[in-house]
Amino acid sequence: MIRKKRFIDYAFDSFNYVFLTVLAITCLYPLVFVLFASVSEPTQLIQQQGVLLRPLGFTLEGYKLAFKNPNILIGYGNTLLYVIVGTSASVFFTALAGYVFSRKRLKYTKFFMYGIVFTMFFNGGLIPFFLLMKNIGLYDKRLLMILNGMIWTWNLIIMKTSFGQIPDSLEESARVDGANDWTILFKIILPLSKPVVAVMVLFYSVGRWNEWFMSMILLKDRAKFPLQLILREILIVNDKNTMLAGANLSAESTDMYRQLLQYSTIIIATLPILFIYPFIQKHFVKGVMIGSIKG
Repeated sequence: MIRKKRFIDYAFDSFNYVFLTVLAITCLYPLVFVLFASVSEPTQLIQQQGVLLRPLGFTLEGYKLAFKNPNILIGYGNTLLYVIVGTSASVFFTALAGYVFSRKRLKYTKFFMYGIVFTMFFNGGLIPFFLLMKNIGLYDKRLLMILNGMIWTWNLIIMKTSFGQIPDSLEESARVDGANDWTILFKIILPLSKPVVAVMVLFYSVGRWNEWFMSMILLKDRAKFPLQLILREILIVNDKNTMLAGANLSAESTDMYRQLLQYSTIIIATLPILFIYPFIQKHFVKGVMIGSIKG
């Protein structure tokens, strides 16, 4: 039976449409503003005040300057290395741990899981962590950026819960046919858990792409800096030497192009994640929901 909509229903729907439209514009406009500003003529951009509803002229000079900057190129390369290797390692080891903790036949898994969850709420703090990294020889090493945050506890819980919902009969049938744990994990469990794996890839890759705090504390060699640390110097510290390295600009042009270069580097740093997200988005809701059922 189809109920006829009342006035209050139309009013509720209208309110939702208006609210969501305003919310979407509020979220999208900062990115659109930066995009418009990054391709605007610097002479017009430096005089602009307030909102920007279209590019002020058109130039790609900001992107040319950004790609001439060796600091940005080195940071970009380092970040790609940390994201690709780090995300692959994180997903692999999270899947291994999730498989182990989801097997009901193994003993004491709850005890160890409680110990891992404990670290979500309590930890040694920044200074003990710094001393630990230094004493084990990871200070100022690229390996630090791979090992640091290798397994996020929350992601482990999601993956463990997802694996635990796969019927035990599948594992028992595989074992009857001679399969071992590696075969069961990689040929049965993971293929049935593609949405959760896609969510893990998204979570870890975005986290590693945006990571800058630990690298600021534990890396001193600029050749190992990730892109976000270079961006921090350009956008927050406003370091002219880092910003305009390799640009060969006159003193008059430096101030004019500084703002343009800042907007261009923001777009360059944001595009890879924006490019990846549409391919994973279709798995996002399903993956999170699968992993969240039963806690």
